[in-house]
Amino acid sequence: MLKTEERGTDLSLHLYRVFAKSFKSVNEHAVTGSKIQGFNPTAFAVMEVLYYKGPQPIQQIGAKLLLQSGNVTYVIDKLETAGLLHRQPCPRDRRVIYAELTEKGKELMDQLYPEFSNRMDHALSGLNDSEKQLMIDLLKKMGREAEKLAPLPRK
Repeated sequence: MLKTEERGTDLSLHLYRVFAKSFKSVNEHAVTGSKIQGFNPTAFAVMEVLYYKGPQPIQQIGAKLLLQSGNVTYVIDKLETAGLLHRQPCPRDRRVIYAELTEKGKELMDQLYPEFSNRMDHALSGLNDSEKQLMIDLLKKMGREAEKLAPLPRK
């Protein structure tokens, strides 16, 4: 018979596997949608963050998307060259540069976002509204607690 601690560890590992597999399945809908629209997934994710949240410090975009800053800079350069966003210096702190959608970028996202929203709604249609809200609350709680903990040292 497993000790309570071992059972808890096994349950944590099982939760991690289910969470990772679920994320992969749901994320495929977002990735496929961005490719259909002619974007790579990272570029679409940057555009989506700016569309949904408004102008963001470039340094924070990478953190929101779990990307390295070099990748974000490269993607932002490409989107800026395409005229979809521009950089705006922060008036209070010269070290901070904001990325902001241009009018062309906003118009494009106005066209693309409804389909993206429908894709994600379809991907998550296995849950009703109250289950979705419960998942949001539980995932936020899990994330906050994990952030508080330092990673265990390697053995």
